[in-house]
Amino acid sequence: MTYTGQVAVGGPHDLRRLDEVEIRKLAVGPLANDVYLLTCRRTGAQLLVDAADAPDDVLDLVRAGSPSGRLDGVVTTHRHADHLRALAPVVAATGASSAAGEPDADAVAAASGVPVGRRLRHGDVLRVGALDFEVVALRGHTPGSVALAYREPDDVAEPEAVPGRVHLFTGDSLFPGGVGNTDRDPARFASLLSDVVGRVFDRFDDATWVYPGHGADTTLGAERPHLAEWRERGW
Repeated sequence: MTYTGQVAVGGPHDLRRLDEVEIRKLAVGPLANDVYLLTCRRTGAQLLVDAADAPDDVLDLVRAGSPSGRLDGVVTTHRHADHLRALAPVVAATGASSAAGEPDADAVAAASGVPVGRRLRHGDVLRVGALDFEVVALRGHTPGSVALAYREPDDVAEPEAVPGRVHLFTGDSLFPGGVGNTDRDPARFASLLSDVVGRVFDRFDDATWVYPGHGADTTLGAERPHLAEWRERGW
């Protein structure tokens, strides 16, 4: 079936199969957080983006990508509790390493009880098996919020693949319809919008697929016409 990104709490995960990576999306918890499992098709290595809640469901997702339950790492996109409630049990069950944006890392460790083994900075490259994920720091929702960018190869064969397309896992920094919550703080909003424009919209093309921390997916092409509106309204 074609990937849609439409998932609901208690329902099945959605799967996108590309040439190098399989992307699985699952909704969990009272805030319907999106959890993403990224599986390297060449090596079997796996990365989880946000062990948000419902650890048994998250571990079932891990096993959907790897019958042995292999999980190499967990990236927590930011320090808010709804994105890390399952981090400790998932790491305990799999032995996965934990990573988070450097300014949020201490808070993630304190809230979860899991040491952050890798503190991510803007421009870092996170290698998982044969896959490379670029770290994009998007400051404003929290000081250490990060997104991960993966680019498809130029030579593709899978039906859903697009040569060179970027897949961007944005946590709570970018959604359909706007940037993440900055509590009506003008300085935080200006920081987040500046990073989202300069580090995302100015760098990546309209085909870029956006996987947010809650709700439906979008593309940069769908959101780009509204940037001036976001700036004007201030949220």
